[in-house]
Amino acid sequence: NGDAANPACSGIEGVLEAYHRSLRSVQLYGPTNFAPVVNHVARSAAEVLDGSQYFVLLIITDGVISDMAQTKEAIVNVS
Repeated sequence: NGDAANPACSGIEGVLEAYHRSLRSVQLYGPTNFAPVVNHVARSAAEVLDGSQYFVLLIITDGVISDMAQTKEAIVNVS
């Protein structure tokens, strides 16, 4: 949603709204390191033990991922 201190979105509508808002403000540039982001979201998800929330991590790239091996490992580990 653009708020690093409270990144939660409410429902699919909130996710779509945050995505559309980010299209107007995010500028892609390198290096592109996704593993830290994947691990950060996984840690946040692990804190919710009662299943009351779900987490969506949308990865958008220009095709060049600088830490591909680490990103693949992080995705496998957190899934």
